[in-house]
Amino acid sequence: MADLNDPRLRAASAGSAPAGEVHPLTLHYLQQAGVATASLHSKGMDDVRTFDPHLVLTLCDSAAGEACPLWLGNALRLHWGIEDPSRVAAGPEADEAFGACLAVLRERISTLASLSHLADDPTALRQALRPHGAV
Repeated sequence: MADLNDPRLRAASAGSAPAGEVHPLTLHYLQQAGVATASLHSKGMDDVRTFDPHLVLTLCDSAAGEACPLWLGNALRLHWGIEDPSRVAAGPEADEAFGACLAVLRERISTLASLSHLADDPTALRQALRPHGAV
């Protein structure tokens, strides 16, 4: 199972229309899963302008059609469609939605970490990630 705090993977998260805060249920379930949340905050694209990724993953189904900023250069762009669990009200449904989301992300991050040897070959990386939900 993937360690979501794996030091080999560097990640940044930002949205095209940030809400101004990280959803409280998101923080709750990440903390429950053992993910460090102290430095998390709502960010827009300009807040991660200096981040230079090899790979850009959009996650929310609503983000699939959004344009990635030009400053992301030649980064490989993939979409891992996942329903946004923060749209579910607190309670048993949220437990299920966040649990399912974290399980999918753990599996996919584990796969991504195992493919780090393909980081310099975007075509091979895309092909290797396709069976794991990447489009």
